[in-house]
Amino acid sequence: MIVELNEQNFDKETSQGLKLVEFYATWCMYCKKQRIELEGFENSDVWVGIVDGDESPNLVKRFEIEAYPTFVLLKGGRKVLTFSGFHSRSQLLAKLMSHMQA
Repeated sequence: MIVELNEQNFDKETSQGLKLVEFYATWCMYCKKQRIELEGFENSDVWVGIVDGDESPNLVKRFEIEAYPTFVLLKGGRKVLTFSGFHSRSQLLAKLMSHMQA
């Protein structure tokens, strides 16, 4: 499942469970490539949120985003991991799985 996030719905949508959030920009070529990988989660139980950094500057500042794409992994609304750059679907799943047990 892919959920569009913004400054109004971010905290409510990410407050419970394990949530993978991608910060992106529409002008970012790596983000466009990354979106193809994320679309593989569209009809799955994996929850992925996406934040347009240009539209949500307060979230960019809050999470200290310096490059796109950047992923933030949240557990119960708290940041547990941040990583940047292009990642394959299997790499993203591995990061999620490693934090499911923790």
